[in-house]
Amino acid sequence: MLNLMYITKRPEIARIAEEAGVDWIFVDMEFIGKDCRQGGLDTVQNHHTVEDVRNIKSAVKKAKVLVRVNPIHDTLPYYFSSEDEINATIEAGADIIMLPFFKTVAEVGRFLKIVDGRAKTCLLVETPEAALLIDEILELKGIDMIHLGLNDLHLALGMKFMFELLADGTVDRLSAKIKAKGIPFGFGGIATLTGGAVPGSMILKEHVRLGSSMVIVSRSFCNTDIITDKDEVRRIFNEGIAAIRQQEFEAINVYNYFISNNNAVKEAVSKIVK
Repeated sequence: MLNLMYITKRPEIARIAEEAGVDWIFVDMEFIGKDCRQGGLDTVQNHHTVEDVRNIKSAVKKAKVLVRVNPIHDTLPYYFSSEDEINATIEAGADIIMLPFFKTVAEVGRFLKIVDGRAKTCLLVETPEAALLIDEILELKGIDMIHLGLNDLHLALGMKFMFELLADGTVDRLSAKIKAKGIPFGFGGIATLTGGAVPGSMILKEHVRLGSSMVIVSRSFCNTDIITDKDEVRRIFNEGIAAIRQQEFEAINVYNYFISNNNAVKEAVSKIVK
């Protein structure tokens, strides 16, 4: 089943999401360069902190805490380096550290060396450079999972809509390479099953088709900046996550049906040939 991620720094929302079946609470510390890339767009630009990581870790019981740190950087012009940030994040209780917006194999290597097995690692492939270098990146040891960031990647490629990358085969191509290395992967986000420019039910079925392991439950699924009543938030999460799981279950059964039939065909043909 897919690991569902939801971005929040609020402990009470994290608990509601966890109780509804969200697997990973996503704390988003990335801010370096994000304004330049996404300025003026209706995208989520958080600036969570190490203290938020600590608070979320204390709030949840079974959900994993995934933290997106900043791209690899040195102390100047900032008051902290990647080493400082990642070390502090791990000490605060992060289970999974996500590296965003990298463009070189060396950046990934430095990230993996800093983490050094103290937490799970997740690479966010969201630059054209990272996509082009995917074969070299996949040769590195210590990568636990990869997420394909469709938002920044489609912007960098001059596309109009992030799911163009799904329609044109880019996600298929990258995911095939990642799966061949036995590394779990995911891509993009999902709204409610009926919400989103492309209905979430269609995107969810693509996750099943491709063998994805993770997806972000997007802000439009439940925007807690707008919906402030906790009972309403709880209702949305409980009903929405249950609906996602039911759709996923049905899609997996259909997928398995055709795989089983394909295997039966191969077996029948093999017997005839022999």
